[in-house]
Formats: sequence, C-alpha cells, structure tokens
Amino acid sequence: MPYSPDSRWTALGVLSATGLMTILDGSIVTVALPTIQRDLGFTPAGLSWMVNAYLIAFGGLLLLSGRLGDLIGRRTMFMAGNVIFTAASLLAGVAGGPGMLITARFLQGVGSAMASAVVLGILVTLFTEARERAKAIAIFSSTGAAGASLGQVLGGVLTDAFDWPWIFFINVPIGVLTIALAVRALPADRGIGLSAGADIAGAVLITSGLMLGIYTVVKVEEYGWLAAHTLGLGALALALIAGFVVRQATAGTPLMPLRILRSRNVVGANVAQMLSLSGMFAFQVLFVLFIQQVLGYGALESGLALLPAAVGIGSISLFASARLSARFGVKVVLLSGLAMLTAAMLLLTRIPTDAGYLTHLLPVMLLIWGGGLVLPALATLGMSGARESDAGLTSGLFNTTQQVGMAIGVAVLSTMAAGRTEGLLAAGQDRASALTGGYQLAFGISAGLLFTAFVVAAVVLRGPSRRSGGERSAVTGATATAEPAAEDATTS
Repeated sequence: MPYSPDSRWTALGVLSATGLMTILDGSIVTVALPTIQRDLGFTPAGLSWMVNAYLIAFGGLLLLSGRLGDLIGRRTMFMAGNVIFTAASLLAGVAGGPGMLITARFLQGVGSAMASAVVLGILVTLFTEARERAKAIAIFSSTGAAGASLGQVLGGVLTDAFDWPWIFFINVPIGVLTIALAVRALPADRGIGLSAGADIAGAVLITSGLMLGIYTVVKVEEYGWLAAHTLGLGALALALIAGFVVRQATAGTPLMPLRILRSRNVVGANVAQMLSLSGMFAFQVLFVLFIQQVLGYGALESGLALLPAAVGIGSISLFASARLSARFGVKVVLLSGLAMLTAAMLLLTRIPTDAGYLTHLLPVMLLIWGGGLVLPALATLGMSGARESDAGLTSGLFNTTQQVGMAIGVAVLSTMAAGRTEGLLAAGQDRASALTGGYQLAFGISAGLLFTAFVVAAVVLRGPSRRSGGERSAVTGATATAEPAAEDATTS
C-alpha cells in the first residue's frame, strides 16, 4: 500500500510514542515503590517482583514477538501489544493487592514485548532512503532517551501529587490515542504466514530459556553469582537457548532462520549493544544511588540531576546524529559516541565523596551526550542486514540483546559495587567513603565494557550496503540476493 510522506511521519510518531511509553514504564515505577509497598502491604521480596515480573515477560518474549510479527503481520502484532499493555496499565492502577498488581505488571511486559519487538522492523520498511531512515531512527532513539530520565521525574511528581495509581493510569490515554492513530497510520502487512516459521518447539525453547535466564540474572543480588541457585538455573537457561539454536539449524520451518547471523553487522551491532547498554544502564542506576546515598539527593533532585544528560542525548539523536552519519559515516559516529561514554565512566572512577554538581557531575552529564550518537548508530547498523521478511525478527533480536545487556549490567555492577563496599567497611572506612569506593569500581567496569564495545565496533562493524538480485532489503529498499551476503560492504 503506497504511503505519502505525511503518513510515514505520522506512523513514526505512533512508533515513537510506544517506545516512549515502554521505556517510561520501566523507570517511572521505581520512584513509587516505597509508597506502593506501604499501601498494598508488599514484603521486601514481593516488592522486587514489581520490577522483575515486567522485565522477565518483556525480555523473554521479544524474540518470539518479533518473529511472530513477520509471520502474522507486524502491524497486527504492534496493535495487539498496545491493547494488552493499555488494558494491563488500567488493571495495575485499580489493583487492590500485591498479587493483582504483579500480574498486571507481567501483562504489561507481555504487551510491551509484542509492540516493541516489531517497531524497528516497521520503521525500516517505511523509511528506505538512507537519509530519511537515519533521521527516523534518530527521532525514535531520542524518545527512548527522554523516557529513561523523564520516568524518574514524572514518577515523583505523579506519586506526590495524585498517588501511585496514576503512574499506571497515565499510560491509558496515551495507549488509546496510539491505537487510534495506528489504525490509520501504520501500513497493513499480512506477513509471510505461520507456515513459514510455526516452530512451536523452538518457540518454547527460546521463550523459556530467555525468561529463565533473565530471572536468574535479576536474582543474582539475592543469591550471589556462585550460589547453586544461580549456577543451576543459569546452566539450564543456557541449555535451553543452545537447544533452540540446534533446533533452528535442523527445523524445516525455523522460528529464527540462522541466515540472519551471517551478517556481520547484525551480529556485531548486537554484541556491541549488549556491552554498551550493560555499561550505560548500570550507570543510570548506580549514579542515582551514588547521588542519593552519598550526596544526599532526593528522588526528584536525582531526576533533575540526570535531566541535562537526557536533554543532550535526545537533542543529539534528533538534530545531529543523522547529519553526522551522512557526512562522516555511521561507524565513525558510533565510535565517537562510545569514546565519549568511556571517558564519562573514567571520570566517575575518581568521583569524591563531596562531589559538587558543577565541578564533578555536570562534566559527566555532558560526556553522556555520546549516547545520542551511539543509540541511533547501533540501531541503523543492527538493522542493516535485515531482509524484509526477517525485519521483525531482526528487530526483536536487537531489542532482546538490549534488555539482556541492561539486566546483566545492573546485576554484575551492583554486585561488584556491594562487594567492594563491604570490604572497605570491614577495613574501617566510613560509610560514605566505602559506598563511593564501591561505585568507583562499578564505574571502572562500566568503562571497560564500553571500551570493549568500541573495539568490537571498530573491528567487526561495517556500513550498510546496497544489494542486488532476489528479495527486497527491509533497510535499503534495494533487492537482496537469495542468500544474504556473509559480510556487508565497507562504508565509504
């Protein structure tokens, strides 16, 4: 169905609104947790499932949702996900007890996975011209950056002014409007049919493997890395995922055709994203803990402290990243952003216990603007190897590595920081110095993760290519060979 430029940009607005709502929901809840615990009688362990239930459903279902979008239609999957998320948000707002609220959070994760998994797949099929595609990805990435910090500010405001149910009720009008606009703005696609990949066994293996793996990671802080609980469930999760890969290599109609892993950009961008998001998301969590526990910031002050970073990332994503990529190449832009983020983490390894905002924190916030270069560049490169029939799967894979990277990053760095803090306290240091030492170690590890992502990007990634012969590429709009090339052409 032909689409006018106006229709495509309206569709981008719908996709961006969903991305904003999904990321906003992940951070807006954290500020309201103490109030929810008091009002509904959550135990401390039960309260953690407010976050875990969402993460497990969201991260575990992304890959499956992306492939189902290719099979039954990405528009259908997007719409269904938004309906489930909106209804679950209403259910969460009226919840009268812990069980009902945790169930609603799980359903929110299901809806988010269904909608988010296909967003990039829809986007790259709408915007096939390189400059427009770069601009569209930049706009989409900027909304995600805004949602991450806006959630903490908005969560505090809504909880203080109206009470905690409104952190969920706010999703309802946004969701209804998004659904109404999506009906007219998104292109209808019938998908390639369930017969092209209705691999039930594969679906069970990958979904259970990812859910179990994410559950294991989020419980590391409670059990520890070397506990039987962690090692046993972690080994089982890896076995399920390995079984999925074997199944895909032998199934007549695989859920995930392994051909998508022949593209070095798909593999390289996903690896680089997992590494960089591990460092970036852990920074967001641990930086907030540092300024609250050591510097004495409140919840609203913490959100405002991060605001320059969010504004900078959003502005660069929106106004500069596409132009810079067109002029210097997307790989150069990615490497520049990763270098800035690595420098920011290195600065934090020397942060003092009496850090001033202007002298110590603001320079870090400015270097974090590198995220505005990294996020759109990774999305562009990660989708550059996608065929049109695999765009939803490639999008789902990209979102899955994002969520897994964030979960692993927080678990690893939080555990390392806590262990270092305990050691310094045992050595006789005061609480502020011990906490600072723990966070400094975590920021150093974050810098290492980001530098490793820099190396992977420099060695593996290459610019998107033009193809010839066969099936149309979801990204370039050109035709692709029947079997995708093992490597993408080097950018000029």
